[in-house]
Amino acid sequence: MMAPEPNSNPSSPAPASAPRRAFRGAILAAAVLLPLILAAGFVPRWLHGRTLARETADLAVPTVMAVSPEPGKAQSGMPVPAEVEAWIESPVYARASGYVRRWAADIGAEVKQGDLLAEIETPELDQELDRTRHELAQAEASLSIAAITARRYAELVKTASVSEQDNAEKQADLALRSAQTKAAQANLKRLQELKGFARVTAPFAGTVTARKVDVGDLITAGGSRELFRLAQTGKLRVYAQVPQAMAASITPGQMADVLIPEKPNQVFKAKVARTSGAIAPASRTLLVELELDNSRGEILAGSFAQVRFTGAKSTPPLTVPGNALLFRAEGPQVGIVGPDNKVELRSVKLGRDFGQTVEILSGVTPKDRVILNPSDSLSGGVTVRVAQPPVSEKTP
Repeated sequence: MMAPEPNSNPSSPAPASAPRRAFRGAILAAAVLLPLILAAGFVPRWLHGRTLARETADLAVPTVMAVSPEPGKAQSGMPVPAEVEAWIESPVYARASGYVRRWAADIGAEVKQGDLLAEIETPELDQELDRTRHELAQAEASLSIAAITARRYAELVKTASVSEQDNAEKQADLALRSAQTKAAQANLKRLQELKGFARVTAPFAGTVTARKVDVGDLITAGGSRELFRLAQTGKLRVYAQVPQAMAASITPGQMADVLIPEKPNQVFKAKVARTSGAIAPASRTLLVELELDNSRGEILAGSFAQVRFTGAKSTPPLTVPGNALLFRAEGPQVGIVGPDNKVELRSVKLGRDFGQTVEILSGVTPKDRVILNPSDSLSGGVTVRVAQPPVSEKTP
């Protein structure tokens, strides 16, 4: 038998080339997949590192809340306590001694100037007045005789019928009698004036607010016993003690509201008449007097009131929240965030404390950004980040 001939077709691959192709394919796949695998593992780590670095840098800059100072309450509109007094009020005393015969006006009576309030019986003064009249008559009679004698001696001395000495004596006696007569007349006039004081009259028109005598009471002239008290209440004086912080805004002619606790729904207009012009050292207040019309008699003299100065032109001080203050050895301070977001510690002067807010009299401006809840370790020059405050929901 003959052996078979080998396959002479050149297109048929050799059996040994198939594994080589598979190997080359594996190498190519590995070359493509390996960068992808490396990138899948490196990129997340790189991104995470950058994020962590950014967060670390952000955390290194502290975040603070800041607000701007706001105008506070106008001090001129704050009510201050006041006392209401009569326009004119005066006690009435006796100028004549005696007993009260009768009184003609009781408390609450409206009287005019010169109206009778009481009559005083003055028996001793009457006797003295009667004696003085007789003494005056005696002095006038003596004066008349002395005048006739002096004229006669003046004629006789011309004819040398009397001496110059006698004439001089008669002329001197005439001058003496004339002086005695004038003294008696003056004493009589004084007693008549005192007798007129037996009628106690009103020194001005007003209301009798007190009567402290009754019929039969013994009255001593010049004593400290007050008979009546008279007040004029058609116009009232209101005295208010204004705090030192408000004193500079008070000027004469300025209008104000007077509030009476018993009349909560009424506001009475008053005008500043004058001020004391000086701060009282004991209370650090300025005494202010106001004029109040009371022609209707709606307000009683002696009442307590409150005064609100509405016409004052003053700029209210700025206020900041109470939790923005730092109390250190240098005094009260606040942290201010500058335009470059750096902290500046600024000393301030405090005013009134309203609880949640505090007045700042000096040290800040409306454009400053004041740090809220500053830490005790806050120092100047530190860079901070200002967070936006949450918007409070307003109820319709």
